[in-house]
Amino acid sequence: MSVTAAQGFEAAGVAAALKSTGANDVAVVVNRGPKKTGSAVFTSNRAKANPILWSQQVIGDGVVEAIVLNSGGANCFTGAFGFQTTHQTAEKAAELLGIGAGDVLVCSTGLIGTGDEVFRAKVLDGVERGIAALSPDGGEAASLAIMTTDSRPKRSVVARDGWTIGGMAKGAGMLAPGLATMLVVITTDADLEPSEADAALRQATRVSFDRLDSDGCMSTNDQVTLLANAASGIRPASVDFTAALTELCLDLAAQLQGDAEGASHDITIEVVGAESEDDAVTVGRSVARNNLFKAAIFGNDPNWGRVLAAIGTTDAAFDPYDVDVSFNGVRVCHAGGPDRPREEVDLTPRATHILIDLRVGAAAATILTNDLTHDYVHENSAYSS
Repeated sequence: MSVTAAQGFEAAGVAAALKSTGANDVAVVVNRGPKKTGSAVFTSNRAKANPILWSQQVIGDGVVEAIVLNSGGANCFTGAFGFQTTHQTAEKAAELLGIGAGDVLVCSTGLIGTGDEVFRAKVLDGVERGIAALSPDGGEAASLAIMTTDSRPKRSVVARDGWTIGGMAKGAGMLAPGLATMLVVITTDADLEPSEADAALRQATRVSFDRLDSDGCMSTNDQVTLLANAASGIRPASVDFTAALTELCLDLAAQLQGDAEGASHDITIEVVGAESEDDAVTVGRSVARNNLFKAAIFGNDPNWGRVLAAIGTTDAAFDPYDVDVSFNGVRVCHAGGPDRPREEVDLTPRATHILIDLRVGAAAATILTNDLTHDYVHENSAYSS
């Protein structure tokens, strides 16, 4: 049930004709309380869509009662009209729910630079019909409504003793930090203060969504939202809640990686032996964004030289001539030189593991990425057509 797995939440997903396919394209998630705690993290892209600009204002007081999401249009670079559309979306939801518009978050996803009166009317109609369809069983329909190029919905539930976290996500392209091109809604019936929710969400996204770097491209509409209502009556320790939330976010991030546009390999880049965690992230990301490396993986070529060339462009502390590199458990490079024969490496499975040992410290980090394929180029060359 994803976002309705926790007590006290209702959701819906309806078709408002924003998508030409007739599929669900407007989702609503409502927190029925007793508490209405909310936290969110947003894209770090300076080019932000109108819903992001609105939601950044709403989240300031840590109170959120509902969130409206639409696919089929990003409502980005649509000027004052676009911001008014977002504002009217929140006002419509607030009117129908009997709450304040300042407690309604709005998210949009789809093509940038499009939006007119017809788009606005469809969104508002979707809000009205979505709220009429709200149900404790509506989580699955909502998860379908936020999909764009996704081939499947992403849902996850983590249950603990007496309290639950549920989540839904969308994303299949433009996956890079500052979150990734994703919309994520997470709900919990645990009792959290706004500051606790915010701290837990930032820690969880830091090691999950922020380390998903499928294609190095950052979206304008990324938003990850956490809603908490205390309906379970249980106040977990902060460390326990953060661990459970991180587990859920890692699961959703892996689902996003597995559905990346056109990918034939899901690549886990594990960097160990770093002087600092930041260094490990920098090194892992340099490989994840290297098109020569990604093309080699697509061709099932364990070209470890491309790994060393990529990490050599960073300012991380290490000696390039004292680095070990392994592909799927076979160490092909030791101390900056050849080790096991490349022929021993099997890169035909979709799951691909790269281990980079910098041999200078004890810090580590993992970055998730994908290979660069013909299908990825084709899909993104025709995205707006």
